[in-house]
Amino acid sequence: MKSLTSILKTLLFLVIGGGLLWHTFKNQDLSLIVSRIKNADLSWVALSIFVSIAALISRAMRWKQLIEPLGYKPRLSSAFNAVMFGYAANMAIPRLGEVSRCGALSKSDDIPFEKLIGTVIIERTCDVIMLVVCILLSALFEFELLGGFLSKHIFNPIINAVGNSYLLGVLLIVFLIAFMIAYRLIIKHYHQHPFIVKLKSFLKGLLDGLVAVTRLENKWLFVFHSLFIWAMYFLMTYVCFFALPETSGLSPMAGLFIMVIGAIGMTAPVQGGIGVYHLLVSEGIILYGLTPDDGITFATLVHSGQTLLLVLLGGISMIYLFFFTKPISSKMS
Repeated sequence: MKSLTSILKTLLFLVIGGGLLWHTFKNQDLSLIVSRIKNADLSWVALSIFVSIAALISRAMRWKQLIEPLGYKPRLSSAFNAVMFGYAANMAIPRLGEVSRCGALSKSDDIPFEKLIGTVIIERTCDVIMLVVCILLSALFEFELLGGFLSKHIFNPIINAVGNSYLLGVLLIVFLIAFMIAYRLIIKHYHQHPFIVKLKSFLKGLLDGLVAVTRLENKWLFVFHSLFIWAMYFLMTYVCFFALPETSGLSPMAGLFIMVIGAIGMTAPVQGGIGVYHLLVSEGIILYGLTPDDGITFATLVHSGQTLLLVLLGGISMIYLFFFTKPISSKMS
């Protein structure tokens, strides 16, 4: 039953993404878009892919640094392959990637799974903080543009979908209180039960992973990687402007704006951000006086290049992890 629910949820997200993709491309001249992509200067797309690889390596190095305070020293190659395997898993089932990469690294370098989950939560929290910083920077230079765009395409649809947000907030608070009460009662009366013992062990490992960031040897290196990753995200978007004559005149501030709304699109629970990314980025390009065809061409060019990269590297990493990586113990002596 659980697997059927997961399959239905995955199919639902895929249908939503496909619907948004259809909405974005409808009434557009597809032959013109294909022609523009064929005539694009792909050397800039190649540079964007190279920049993306640099960001992915930096992400693996940052994750490795987070794990080391836990008493484990994973191989950088294992961390990188696990990260790429996670991205590939996200292409199949949204949000599966974080669990998949922890499982892969746990198997290859013998690190407790629950501790790895804690480090990934820290990583994702840092990414959210960096996204907020980028949004604020974009708002500093493009306040009216960004504010109007977010209201139209993000906030208003969410409010309309949720309905009474105050009621939702109250229900969430009630749920959290009920959960804490139930947890205390269960722990108090069934603390010797094998399942509860395993749950407590898992939560302890999770907490160890969460506090790992406070025990980093070189905190500034961690900050550097976090800044570098998002600087590369900006560059991989900006350099693609030069692949098309229509977008080649856009400014670096436009690059930051498009990167921000593209990143928001990629956070949607849809396989690879398909549909959502195309819709948001194409609408963002239109704000700079370009046509819908220009926006869709650019969005398709960037998304296709990045998707091809993640699928290719993810597939190679999966093969390497499961067939050529010899499991070792990475526990520090």
